[in-house]
Amino acid sequence: MIGVFGGSGFYGFLDDVELVEVDTPFGPPAAPVAIGSIGETKVAFLPRHGARHRFPPHTVPYRANVWALRTVGCRAVIGPFAAGSLRADIAPGELVVVDQLVDRTWGRPDTFHDEFEHGPVHIEMGEPYDSDLRAALVAGARSLDFPVHDGGTVVVVQGPRFSTRAESRWFASNGWDVVNMTQHPEAALAMEAGLPFAGVALVTDYDSGVDGVPHVTQDAVFAVFEANLSRLRDLLFTVIPNLA
Repeated sequence: MIGVFGGSGFYGFLDDVELVEVDTPFGPPAAPVAIGSIGETKVAFLPRHGARHRFPPHTVPYRANVWALRTVGCRAVIGPFAAGSLRADIAPGELVVVDQLVDRTWGRPDTFHDEFEHGPVHIEMGEPYDSDLRAALVAGARSLDFPVHDGGTVVVVQGPRFSTRAESRWFASNGWDVVNMTQHPEAALAMEAGLPFAGVALVTDYDSGVDGVPHVTQDAVFAVFEANLSRLRDLLFTVIPNLA
């Protein structure tokens, strides 16, 4: 079974599904897990913000979400997400299959190990994204002739506000490529849970620090995401059967 997290504007995926309520040691996940199939491959879908975007990025029940996907039998997870571009050559509507992240959040529960009952657990996070899943997503996007960037660093901000122009320029000056609010702690928790994880960004806007563009707004972000959601769905329907 392959797990898929839905992001902003991506609250449903498959039509014929079984909704499964999952209890976790960390409370309920953001929504019931919707289990269906693409071809012969089982898929578990969970909107990280809840079915009606109930949870802002700093209160998403990340631990419960990841635990729920592992509980229903997922062996790998794909986490699509909306992102702002920090580079003029990464345009809205394009995809970025990220390979690195920088955490700029605070106060989020970001580990399953609140106590070291059986000794210390320090996961290795040098490569936060699974190389095989990344390769499959890049190949799938190219087979569909979608504009895709192979690799990139996502800087994860606390939200729910967008960045100031000074913050955005600072992010770009560090060589970071896109900005998002949810990839941490999702990627770290997937690593702790033993679930290969890949994040694919759908670029919705140029962030505020990119010269010559207006300030980013929520309405603009959601409009671009909705206009390009079919591209994301097509990518998942292409890639997931090949992961079986």
